[in-house]
Amino acid sequence: MSNDPLLQPYRLKHLTLRNRLMVTAHEPAYSEDGLPKDRYRLYHLERARGGVALTMTAGSAVVSPDSPEAFGNLHAYKDEIVPWLRRLADDCHEAGAAVMIQITHLGRRTAWNQGHWLPVLAPSPIREPAHRSFPKEAEDWDLERILRDYAAAAQRMQEAGLDGIEIEAYGHFMDGFWSPATNRRQDDYGGSLDNRLRFTHQVLDAVRAAVGPEFIVGLRLVADEDWRKGLSRQEGVEIAQRLVAGGQIDFLNVIRGHIDTDAALARVIPVHGTPAAPHLDFAGEVRTATRFPVFHAARINDVATARHAIAEGKLDMVGMTRAHIADPHIARKVAEGREQEIRPCVGATYCLDRIYEGREALCVHNAATGREASMPHVIRPSDGPKRKVVVVGAGPAGLEAARVAGERGHNVVVMEAADQAGGQVRLAARSRRRSELIGIIDWRLERCAAAGVELRYNLLAEAADVLAENPDVVVLATGGLPNSESLEAGNDLVVSSWDILSGDVKPGAEVLLFDDNGAHPGLQAAETIAEAGGRLELVTPERFFAPEIGGLNHAHYAEAFQRKDVRITIARRLLSVTREGNRLSARLGSDYGDDIEDIRQVDQVVVEHGTLPLDELYFTLKPDSRNLGAMNQQALIAGQPQKEVRNPEGRFELYRIGDAVASRNIHAAIYDALRLAKDF
Repeated sequence: MSNDPLLQPYRLKHLTLRNRLMVTAHEPAYSEDGLPKDRYRLYHLERARGGVALTMTAGSAVVSPDSPEAFGNLHAYKDEIVPWLRRLADDCHEAGAAVMIQITHLGRRTAWNQGHWLPVLAPSPIREPAHRSFPKEAEDWDLERILRDYAAAAQRMQEAGLDGIEIEAYGHFMDGFWSPATNRRQDDYGGSLDNRLRFTHQVLDAVRAAVGPEFIVGLRLVADEDWRKGLSRQEGVEIAQRLVAGGQIDFLNVIRGHIDTDAALARVIPVHGTPAAPHLDFAGEVRTATRFPVFHAARINDVATARHAIAEGKLDMVGMTRAHIADPHIARKVAEGREQEIRPCVGATYCLDRIYEGREALCVHNAATGREASMPHVIRPSDGPKRKVVVVGAGPAGLEAARVAGERGHNVVVMEAADQAGGQVRLAARSRRRSELIGIIDWRLERCAAAGVELRYNLLAEAADVLAENPDVVVLATGGLPNSESLEAGNDLVVSSWDILSGDVKPGAEVLLFDDNGAHPGLQAAETIAEAGGRLELVTPERFFAPEIGGLNHAHYAEAFQRKDVRITIARRLLSVTREGNRLSARLGSDYGDDIEDIRQVDQVVVEHGTLPLDELYFTLKPDSRNLGAMNQQALIAGQPQKEVRNPEGRFELYRIGDAVASRNIHAAIYDALRLAKDF
């Protein structure tokens, strides 16, 4: 037996969990028709195979039709969910993991104009800004119906063979009764703490009556809303103590904060550039106060912190949810003494930002997550001949292609023009708040070294350099350069966001930044300028700023811009720039009328308009390649090998990936590389 605290078994009622690592409830939005079909099942199965002790599905499965899904939630009110969950549970059990599910009524945390178009419900008619619905105050017959729905949903989960359920009380209907901020009722469900807990006790009683005393039932609850008008720490801890004393639950999963706005949610679910495990000590205080099993997750993204949480008795089970999105095999690697191989969670929170924008969860640098049916988490050695693979460019796309080809057993050489690897990721990581992104590069460099990949720096590769290697495969990951030709006139007078982020150009005293991309580069440059003390106007042609950035990351930019008094102008387009003495004159127009124009007099104009590919080498090599650079997109989409032969006399296969094709993002670059190189 290992002495590692993380690897110690944990007994929860009758259930023995094989270690202390869990994936807490979250909704990856892989459901189909509200059901956990194959994509959903394979996602959780990968984590079970990776050694996690408990995978908590759904975040959250909705118990009632008038709780329509907000972000791909499972439909726990449907009988059809049972066989799908049973298959998921059976597969995960066979792999050694326990399986539970989180159930809820979302209350006001959803929208009325979807699903069955029923009114959104809440304890009191107080709007949640994040989802924008004006809720109906729940009546007695609503509560009676929802109680029945909770009991029926719990019974379905038991029938599906799950090990237990977790009831969500964190920004949803149930805890809406607890908080003074959301409960203004004058009846038996408002006022005193006894009254505010009445519905919770009724739900627990109904659930217990449905599933019996042995089925595991827990609560994920907010024990301190960290909000002047909300639930206090004192009352939250008292609620936890009362629930434990009631004898109806088996564990607490503790949360701190409130989630009704992007800014509040970003403190509950911190992103990179914020302290690690900010609520861990508080969770430990709840465990001390209740002397009861306590689970917790909030930016515990490294093994050392997780181990500390268990060793110091702060938690009984530690949630590393985003970390398992980055690497589903954490527990197995710890058990096998391979911690250094764990793919790090870099806190980018691309996963959750996508969920809250209505798309599925994807890891910024693990393109296999959510694609388990077609993309491998573990690269298997090739059973074909060993090939010579030349990769040009050591950004995220190039390093991923090199890593995968190297782990396949091929002879790989990487040529990089700069004196170090990283490309645009290294540029982004120069910002203190996004410095963790360098983990994307560092991990790949370590994996490339372990696979015997050769990296050559300070080599601006030309065709002769590539051909001298006598390659079988050439992968061009040369990236791009800022698009500097987007204006009608004055392109030579502006600087790019790259110029600001790299430090090559110092921010001016009065700056106009035109962001026609809406992603991190422009926003990072804007933050850099603002922090340097310049007066900044951020101009965008969009109807709101930064449409490519989800709410959790958006919140930190918005906070910085408000703190530094950045002026944000929407629905305006930079047309041209001219020099007027020592200053620049920026002419702004509008998509809503040719006669709408403004002039700004500034010291500096910064333009963010994506990148254009560095493709000269590609077009030079293309005529000599076997496939003439062609990519069989049908095979690529299906996850199948490339077999294009357009030039039988060609000497090598030629591919380009990432921004060498078109301006996109880190995830796209890595996905390009994985789905191509996995079949070399």
